[in-house]
Amino acid sequence: DLAAVARMLKRLSRRGPDHEGSFSDGPVALGHRRLAVVDLSDRANQPLVDHKDGLALVVNGTIYNHRELRAQLEREGCTFYSSGDSEVVLKAFAIWGEAAFDRLAGAFALALWDVRRQLLYLVRDPVGIKPLYFSANRQRLRFASSLQALLDAGGVDTSVDPVALHHQLTLHGVVPAPRTILSGVRKLEPGTVLRIDNASARTLRRYWELAVDTEIEPACEQEWTDRIHTALLGAVERRNATADVPVGVLLSGGLDSSLLVALLAETGASDIKTFSVGFEDQPEERGSEFEYSDLVVERFNTDHYQYRIPNGELLRRLPEAVGAMSEPMVGQDAVAFYLLAEQVSQEVKAVQCGQGADEVFAGYFWYSVMNEARGSDLERFARHYFDRDHTAYLASVTRPYRGADYTSEKIRSRLASPGPRSFLERVLKLELTTLIEDPVRRVDNMTMAWGLEGRVPFLDQDLVALASRLPVALKLADGGKSVLRRIARDRVPEANIRRPKGYFPVPALKFVRGEFLAFMLEVCSDSACAGRGIFEPSHLEALLREPEEHMTPLNGSKLWHAALLELWLQINVD
Repeated sequence: DLAAVARMLKRLSRRGPDHEGSFSDGPVALGHRRLAVVDLSDRANQPLVDHKDGLALVVNGTIYNHRELRAQLEREGCTFYSSGDSEVVLKAFAIWGEAAFDRLAGAFALALWDVRRQLLYLVRDPVGIKPLYFSANRQRLRFASSLQALLDAGGVDTSVDPVALHHQLTLHGVVPAPRTILSGVRKLEPGTVLRIDNASARTLRRYWELAVDTEIEPACEQEWTDRIHTALLGAVERRNATADVPVGVLLSGGLDSSLLVALLAETGASDIKTFSVGFEDQPEERGSEFEYSDLVVERFNTDHYQYRIPNGELLRRLPEAVGAMSEPMVGQDAVAFYLLAEQVSQEVKAVQCGQGADEVFAGYFWYSVMNEARGSDLERFARHYFDRDHTAYLASVTRPYRGADYTSEKIRSRLASPGPRSFLERVLKLELTTLIEDPVRRVDNMTMAWGLEGRVPFLDQDLVALASRLPVALKLADGGKSVLRRIARDRVPEANIRRPKGYFPVPALKFVRGEFLAFMLEVCSDSACAGRGIFEPSHLEALLREPEEHMTPLNGSKLWHAALLELWLQINVD
């Protein structure tokens, strides 16, 4: 259905403003919108088609080890038409077959059509940094980098998935793959290959698994620090060097983003561009902490851009930001990312950011609290992480959505996965294989909405694998992220190392008052909300009456969670 492909490409134009291309062969049609970051010439435009080997390819993202793979393939006799990273995938498959996917290191989602064998491969990177959504029925399978592109193609069941709803309202917006909030849309799990033949038979293979192995040679804290420093330095350098355009840094002034700037300087990078955003304060929380980012700017003499967003502008742009979300995202900094990315995209086409550091190196405060708690794995985790228990969930939704305790079942199963021997190791594996979906989705959706590629060196697959073997005691020491603090010493201003957890805060979405409360009242009072019938009216009334009395254990606004979900459905489904 080439008309459907055209509609999907139109939706994806903001993710790829530089070129549009399509390819069709028998039962398969491929479309691509390009954001030109590596090899800016027309030779790297997609879809890439190799008539000699009978292959066609579309890729979203970047292969960071493409130069090493290119050298290997040239020794195998391959010749290349472009200097881009995507052509390396095409040649690698021609030489190594499906095993080529196991060799890729990067942030990517791809579709490869083998013309001769009539096989389609869908592949997602190991950590799931780049999205890959799909919908399927008896007639067809469609896939895309955004859920909305599938909706624009048509024929999608847009009813709310009761299991996904339980996850959405319990795991602060995380719906673990393969589900999404909509019954008719699924997403490929990270680190997997989905192979589909011409008879529609599907084979799913996991090509990358996070191994948590504590049985390794003993090493002291300094040895671990040196290993992590080397791996992180390499990850930062690869994400800066694998581009034919300047790469900036989103700088909150927290430990993670400040360390990225320091490491970039250590690699010899010059003229580093940094970007910060701030919002209006609330009595309980500041909306900007520019004094911390200013310290980094002064230390490294970066080319710095600072943006202040007034609440009036934030509220006016809020529906626009929610419309850019492939799935409902309650993390308040998602909106901050969206508004910041708009400005950053006018200066650079790629940025590094600090997402993932807390999940990899145990930076969140709740890890140590969980670790000291008593009870089963599920009890220790749920008590300090779930937005509401199952009883509270049942009271908040209407009868059609009152099912089993799906989230507890999912988390219990994931915590019981083989490998990790300690409770916290199991929790961190859960974070990096399941819950990491939220921060990486925020980065991808909000940056790519402006044709800006967000790069996350803390989620480099080699670094993640190494850090998974780092002893828990070294992760939890010094209030968490101990090894990163050691690396930061003498590299980052002391105030940035010791400051509380830093990010881009949006207090107006946590402490809901005034115009923001009125806006959420309007969303929740809309006839579409009543007609959809997800939330019990008495529950919504309580949230609207006393929004600051209904906060999650992680201090999120339950009213914002409900209003965000309903607003997303009104924008994308109604």
